[in-house]
Amino acid sequence: MKLEAVLFDLDGVLINSFESWYRAFNAMLRRYGREEISKAEFEAKCWGPDLRHNLDAWGLNEEAGRYCINEQLRFVDHIELFPGVKEILARIRSRYRVGLVTNTPRKNVTRILNIFHIPHMFDVIITGDDVHEAKPSAEMVIEACNRLKVKPENTVLVGDTDSDFRAGKSAGCTVINIRTNGSAIVSNGDIRISNLYELLNILDL
Repeated sequence: MKLEAVLFDLDGVLINSFESWYRAFNAMLRRYGREEISKAEFEAKCWGPDLRHNLDAWGLNEEAGRYCINEQLRFVDHIELFPGVKEILARIRSRYRVGLVTNTPRKNVTRILNIFHIPHMFDVIITGDDVHEAKPSAEMVIEACNRLKVKPENTVLVGDTDSDFRAGKSAGCTVINIRTNGSAIVSNGDIRISNLYELLNILDL
């Protein structure tokens, strides 16, 4: 493989946003008359698929989805950048194109990236608002490769969920699975790593 670009998922890969989304999701469930769920159930059923999928599972509409998205922004103080992200992105960008592919809505992505001062570290940013079908569809990954003018087969996707794996493999990418949050859920991957620093060794940086 002639590596040309590295694509990253956001939540669970570059940032630890689990708590913010968990709180937002339960706030939405309370608001719309549903019972709250545990962190284990949230991780098992909701972490990875896009919000539309999760809304359908609970029989909720787009109004509820907008409420959840806005609630997540209220809990941004609970989001942390994983160790080494800025250094690692800078080193990768010195040799390869870098993209972000996330099911998270654009306004949330923009707010979060600005908080950590890293939007300039991506050559392209594709969010759930920019495609017809979010991950696990390959559309987002293919769109990022098109904008970067690289071939999917010459691209690595770094993700943490089965949705990332399915999207990346459907597009034709090599997929690296990372377990930065210590999740008990392990998705498939061509390569598996436990932290982002291992990625530098794989990319020979």
